[in-house]
Amino acid sequence: MYRKRNIILKYFFLTVLLLIMLYPIFWLVGASMKESGEIFGNPSILPDAFDLSGYKRALEGISGVSMAQFMGNSLVLTTINVLVTVASSCFIAYGFARFDFKGKKLFFILMIGTMMLPNAVLIIPRYMVFNQLHWLNSYLTFWAPSLLGVNSFNIYMMIQFYRGIPKELDEAAKLDGCGSFQILVRIILPLSKPAVMSIGVLQFLWTWNDYFNSLIYINKVSKYPVSIGLQLMLGYNSVTDWQKVLAAGFMSIIPCVIVYAALQKYLVQGTVTAGLKG
Repeated sequence: MYRKRNIILKYFFLTVLLLIMLYPIFWLVGASMKESGEIFGNPSILPDAFDLSGYKRALEGISGVSMAQFMGNSLVLTTINVLVTVASSCFIAYGFARFDFKGKKLFFILMIGTMMLPNAVLIIPRYMVFNQLHWLNSYLTFWAPSLLGVNSFNIYMMIQFYRGIPKELDEAAKLDGCGSFQILVRIILPLSKPAVMSIGVLQFLWTWNDYFNSLIYINKVSKYPVSIGLQLMLGYNSVTDWQKVLAAGFMSIIPCVIVYAALQKYLVQGTVTAGLKG
């Protein structure tokens, strides 16, 4: 009886906590269907009368660019960035975790040291390099650094996970004639699925919501991701169409919610397990 009561209290507490965490999304959905004058005048989540005209105006976009194009730009930018980030992180971490080479400790310290550099310090040097390469106003400014493994957090996370995989599996694979690349692809990566998925989810969320870097490197409205598209809608006129902005904001978070809901179990498993390795 005591145990049953504890279970009920636990689920009650978790339900209340869930509702508190989801309240901003509920409010966003409700406010997006309110008339502009009702958004700030009606504290209730539900509108007096459901008005979906804000979604129609949001889909039309702004400056000749539709919401679908903003979302498509973000999808292309984010998907490729996630793929190259995962690939580079897995390969670089494999080298640190499984091979001994001259200067390994020094390179590892330098890699960890880059985690302490704020992004603002790197903006000007990167901008100058990208300008010389004629990469400005293209998504290469995101994809190329990710392919070269600039996100040391992801690499460190994979290193920690690899260290927890017994090296005896590598030796057994070598006896079967597998090379280093085959060991990584056939043995290490399948066992590292939680960590790989965790990196993918985190990188998806970071890239999709990135506003600052997109604003610096992209200057064509037709190439803007949805994060800047929302800002354009917010500051386009002296009088903001809040219903349109809120409707567009809700549509913009749907991919993030879907990705997180579908893969959150891997995110939790990957981060917790990687933190226990070493």
